[in-house]
Amino acid sequence: MESITHNLAAVLIQILCFNIFFYPLNIIFTIIFAFLSHFLSDAFSKLTYHTPEAMKNDKFWITWHIIIYTASIVTFIIFFLPFWLGMLFVNLPDIIDWFILRPIKNKKKRESPDAIIKKNYSMHQISDWIRIKILFWLPDLTYKKYGVITELIMIGFFSSLIYLFI
Repeated sequence: MESITHNLAAVLIQILCFNIFFYPLNIIFTIIFAFLSHFLSDAFSKLTYHTPEAMKNDKFWITWHIIIYTASIVTFIIFFLPFWLGMLFVNLPDIIDWFILRPIKNKKKRESPDAIIKKNYSMHQISDWIRIKILFWLPDLTYKKYGVITELIMIGFFSSLIYLFI
């Protein structure tokens, strides 16, 4: 999933947790549900146009990513102050994987290119497990350009619910 989808889910989770639970449970459940929602939404990412590699020669891919990154930044700015807690924990798996675990793995590969790395330590293995074991029946739209429609529907759905609750 794209960052905007994760962030909107986190905002919705934090709104619901703060409306349902009292302190400190509202904070605890926001942290737990936001963190876990990352894996669930990433498991559904095969329903979206979400190529694992950059397609820098594809004008559609470039246009989509300019739009979605801009929307992600705008959403982050709009919702950061009241909903930073949920947004932090929904993005924590990406922060851990992309800024800690993958650089360590890449460094090990550079230092010893012939070495076989036995374990792939990654937070996203949880999403992969959900996708393979539970959501195996879903179609794979990873490289289908019309997969952006699914992401846009999710963004619209989360945005509508947030609007209702704010």
